[in-house]
Amino acid sequence: MSGDDGLDWAERQRRAARVHAEADARRRAAEQAQAAELVAWFVAEAKRRGLRPTPLTARSYDGRSRYRTRLTGWYVDRARTRAVDVDGRWHLLTVPGGLRARLLGAEPEPGPAPLIVGEGGRDGESIPLRTLLTRRLADGDEPGFPA
Repeated sequence: MSGDDGLDWAERQRRAARVHAEADARRRAAEQAQAAELVAWFVAEAKRRGLRPTPLTARSYDGRSRYRTRLTGWYVDRARTRAVDVDGRWHLLTVPGGLRARLLGAEPEPGPAPLIVGEGGRDGESIPLRTLLTRRLADGDEPGFPA
């Protein structure tokens, strides 16, 4: 095998990796757009049904403490670790915590909603976003979801 063949092989590998990465990025962008549409639908439907938004709190990573936030919206799981705010943004409500969060409140950043909530988690529990949001709407202002 000559040196040129090795360079050609290396270049083909780089191109294949780049094409694969670009396709993966397009797939992720399409999934995020689809999930954003589901979250927007949820907010509109929650308002239409009269579900009252509630002040949202965040939990520390270790699960021992809860911190107030400036967010208002709807918890979408009974553990109250995932929520949608009134502006249609998805939040994972876990934060580092600490004294600053205790005194000033936590500021969880919104992120892209996943199409499959809990996918890849250690407990093996996952649920399609559409199913999770539909169940939350069906529960209304139930005791499991604070009003």
